[in-house]
Amino acid sequence: MGLVDSIFSHEREGYYGEYGGAFIPEILRTTLDELIDVFDSARSDPAFWDEFLQVMRTYSCRPTPITHLENLSNEVGGAQIYLKREDLNHTGAHKANNVMGQGLLVRRMGKKRVIAETGAGQHGVATATMAARLGLQCTIYMGAVDVERQRPNVFWMEQLGAEVVSVTDGSATLKDAINESLRDWAHSMANTHYVLGTACGPHPFPQIVAYFQRVIGEESREQMLSAPGCLPDKVFACVGGGSNATGIFLGFLDDPQVELVGVEAGGLGLATGEHAARLAGKVGSPGVAQGYKTYFFQDSEGQMQHTHSVAAGLDYIGVSPILAHLSDIGRVRVESATDKEVIDVLKRMMRAEGIIGALESTHAVAAALREANSMSADETVLVNLSGRGDKDIFTIADALEDENWKRFLKDKVGKL
Repeated sequence: MGLVDSIFSHEREGYYGEYGGAFIPEILRTTLDELIDVFDSARSDPAFWDEFLQVMRTYSCRPTPITHLENLSNEVGGAQIYLKREDLNHTGAHKANNVMGQGLLVRRMGKKRVIAETGAGQHGVATATMAARLGLQCTIYMGAVDVERQRPNVFWMEQLGAEVVSVTDGSATLKDAINESLRDWAHSMANTHYVLGTACGPHPFPQIVAYFQRVIGEESREQMLSAPGCLPDKVFACVGGGSNATGIFLGFLDDPQVELVGVEAGGLGLATGEHAARLAGKVGSPGVAQGYKTYFFQDSEGQMQHTHSVAAGLDYIGVSPILAHLSDIGRVRVESATDKEVIDVLKRMMRAEGIIGALESTHAVAAALREANSMSADETVLVNLSGRGDKDIFTIADALEDENWKRFLKDKVGKL
């Protein structure tokens, strides 16, 4: 059995090595069993995957292209650098793949309401878009800190008809939004589906998200073999929860000659403790929280630690159990990039290629540029640009210390 098959295997279902599972209150057991049955029925039906691909072709611009970064490749020297352009997906990120797929499952279950958590806001916008398309009620939970730094996405979620709930508990970021979503679901599961946005949480969510996001990797593999005509030597993807990384890695998981590199948030530097590098920073340890077992950013007593990243979508306390397992067995190498590196690389990519990547995705670009220089000119690197940077305008303007923009944004935000 190959590694890809093992991810979707029914053997030890819901576990990837020692990680995964479904550690949930009994009240949610029936609902999860229903979801497992519907998902298993759907993925055993070839017509369902065809329907999913048709929706993504006609509604979300798939397949997304691969772009050769000729200018940056020449500037850096070494390997040729390519981007998988998930930023060109509908709603501006890879999130549409998962939410439209889960929307089709919701339709099969006959439920009328969806809830979701979001950090960077891209998953929230995608979920609100899906709900509008399918005529569903929609509530989005978002940490109060993220509401402030992702105002454009909050605006669009509300315009799409979603109720956005600002969560002030804890650190008021992604982990707290997930907790609040789980509380809602426990009281509304009869008519509500939780559209979990990343490859985390209790089984079957990591498997469901991986199933729909694998479209990224399958397209990428075919596109790289077409032009430039070879498999990449390395594939890079940023890692928060892990949905975009899992998606692109699945296309190359059974190609041992392709090195897979996940890139976590290095924040202010690993030595400062102000980061979210659970695997790269060697600060994560196995534990159980939010319904599953994985590496969490926690202390010796299992209390969750504060995380930091300039990118709202990467400051999560846990990581996908699928990626935790692949890291343990050495199939995925995990690195990190600091806030400063990411801002510098974002500026560099904008000026050299005219591409504005999301801060999350630019972590992967930063790590790829670091390593491309030491590779040969006949080698190739593929980076998953999982989202675009429109949503980050406030954070980027602040980080670039552009006084004109800062005055403008301060004035506008003050009037919201």
